Amino acid sequence: MTMKRAYLDHNATTPLRPAAHAAVLRALEITGNPSSVHTEGRAARALVEAARRDVAALAGAKPAEVIFTSGGTEAARMAFHAAKTAQGIERLIVSAVEHDAVLASAEASGLPVEIAPVDGNGRLDLNALASLLSASDGKVLVALMLANNETGVLQPITEAAALAHKASGLLLCDAVQAAGKVPLDFTALDADMMMLGGHKLGAPLGIGALVVREGLPFAADAVGGGQEMRRRAGSENVSGIAGFGAAARAAYDALGEFAALADLRDEMEARLTAAAPDAVFFGRGTQRLPNTSYVTAPGLDAETLLMALDLDGVAVSAGAACSSGKVGRPRVLDAMGIDPVLAKGAVRVSLGWSSAAGDVERFAESWLRAYERNRSKTYTDVYASGASLPRLAAVES
Repeated sequence: MTMKRAYLDHNATTPLRPAAHAAVLRALEITGNPSSVHTEGRAARALVEAARRDVAALAGAKPAEVIFTSGGTEAARMAFHAAKTAQGIERLIVSAVEHDAVLASAEASGLPVEIAPVDGNGRLDLNALASLLSASDGKVLVALMLANNETGVLQPITEAAALAHKASGLLLCDAVQAAGKVPLDFTALDADMMMLGGHKLGAPLGIGALVVREGLPFAADAVGGGQEMRRRAGSENVSGIAGFGAAARAAYDALGEFAALADLRDEMEARLTAAAPDAVFFGRGTQRLPNTSYVTAPGLDAETLLMALDLDGVAVSAGAACSSGKVGRPRVLDAMGIDPVLAKGAVRVSLGWSSAAGDVERFAESWLRAYERNRSKTYTDVYASGASLPRLAAVES
């Protein structure tokens, strides 16, 4: 009998929620175009607007502020386009740990891009941001994620927004990784625009949203028809939108259950620490998402480790999933000042709505087997060479 695999890569994508699956199937039975005025068209429009209300509720926003997109990447591109063409933005400040979708979209905008540094935990340096904001003239847009996709570290969005607004600037919040994992309140965060991605919270792939503060000037990136209140042309993806709405509603209702995943995560980290005292958990010294652990130990190699875990039936990743399946040097850990030798072995474990204690146990057992194999090999190699075992520099874990 084939053993069920342990899927622990929810920050890459999370399984489709049953409610979203059912909503997609129901929507596929509807023929009408949401822009049509006949009965069928109005039925499709009703699905779209119901989903808009559910997504707005999850985001703590008004339904009219929600623009449906194909995902977080398109939302980022739309935000930077509007910033440049409608909001008078002349330069961009992007944190050093932003997702590649945000950094690449910022660089493609044609506006000057400055990088705001982070501390050793991967949290934005607010003093450095204040210095960047005051260093030159020109209206600025600050791009800052609410939760990092690799470390799970939560960023000081409200404080960064206050600094941006004091400098007569704006703030774009990437909430793709945070939505459905921690409570969201677009108004309280004081962001001007916010990105969401459906598949991170149990909706189908290929659906997302850009939330735009009411009254903020906006220019569409995609032109054509008048869909999405003339802010994003193209016939709406009704089935994807319906699934997004259902997933948003389910995620909102289960926020308390999601928070409890921190107990599973913390138990796993405690077990690894007990058996591998030199294990390091990045971002552990500050607030993180309840589901995320980014772990390494001296001497490990992430590519080899991922293959070993996969053969043991465990799915995790070495960081962001949007890198053509390659395991490369982690840019986020570089920004945090982590030794490249230590960063080389880092893997991300991310739990989700379908995770169980057995999944975490299976990962811990597999990771520790790999750790012990590496440790035995290190001792064997050192003994064969006749050298003394090196002393490892102390690293806070």
